[in-house]
Amino acid sequence: MKLSTLMTAALLTTGLAVPVFAQTLKKIADSNKITVSYRESSVPFSYLIGSSKAVGFSVELSEAIIDDVRKATKKPNLEVAYMPVTSQNRIPLLVNGTYDLECGSTTNNSTRAKDVAFSTNIFYTGTRLLVKKTSGVKNYADLAKKTVASTTGTTNAQVIRKYNADKNLDMQLILGKDHDDSLLLVESDRAVAFAMDDILLFGLRANSKNPASLEVVGDSLQVEPYACMVRKDDPEFKKLVDGTLNRLMKSGEFARLYTKWFESAIVPKGVNLGLPMSAELKANLKALSDKPAL
Repeated sequence: MKLSTLMTAALLTTGLAVPVFAQTLKKIADSNKITVSYRESSVPFSYLIGSSKAVGFSVELSEAIIDDVRKATKKPNLEVAYMPVTSQNRIPLLVNGTYDLECGSTTNNSTRAKDVAFSTNIFYTGTRLLVKKTSGVKNYADLAKKTVASTTGTTNAQVIRKYNADKNLDMQLILGKDHDDSLLLVESDRAVAFAMDDILLFGLRANSKNPASLEVVGDSLQVEPYACMVRKDDPEFKKLVDGTLNRLMKSGEFARLYTKWFESAIVPKGVNLGLPMSAELKANLKALSDKPAL
């Protein structure tokens, strides 16, 4: 008998509920409800305008997936609940069944793949630095013995910590609870730089209080893919999510959404990020790969 079967039998014997979260489509169909996460400040992927409405590139991808879930479950009036997540809690809340789908700004890597499954990759980015133009910081060597911010629960915090150790720069790393908090550390001069995915830095700068005072600098330390997250060991739901994304990529709808959010004026301030599609992402529109970063 498999260990999982033994554990289930033991739980039933003791009268405890068995938390079966793996089969997402059945869970959704039985409850007539899907719970989808959003990020509050991951411009232009998923971010709030006003007090509660999330918008962005990843939000629109989520909505397309939800439409396909309605068809697959034959639930045209499916209830959709939205919940905010952070870099720190997004994985545990998905794993424990609190929500069902995350399309935000999450790096697809091998470490995280031990706990969750990832869709076809939807973006490629690398760690750079957001600084005040008056800081004198142009690259990582300029950060020696200075305070640098990143965000709790991100791969970027790990990358900058390792770089600091490898290069003996003697930086002090402080972590914001979310991206807005990390930006504030720079704006208030509590940190000289904010290390994060370059696209998120461009978005944060565009919607900051004084965009003209900030700039994104430094070499890209690594290139990492973003992907949507689903629960592990649920090939049926992953197949549906991949199917939606792959269809959008093949039809040209994905490219249209990219132009809307990365190369056009976006809410709330009408700023154009002016970021053409990368060579890596263009290649993946054909390859449809879910390959993780190392």
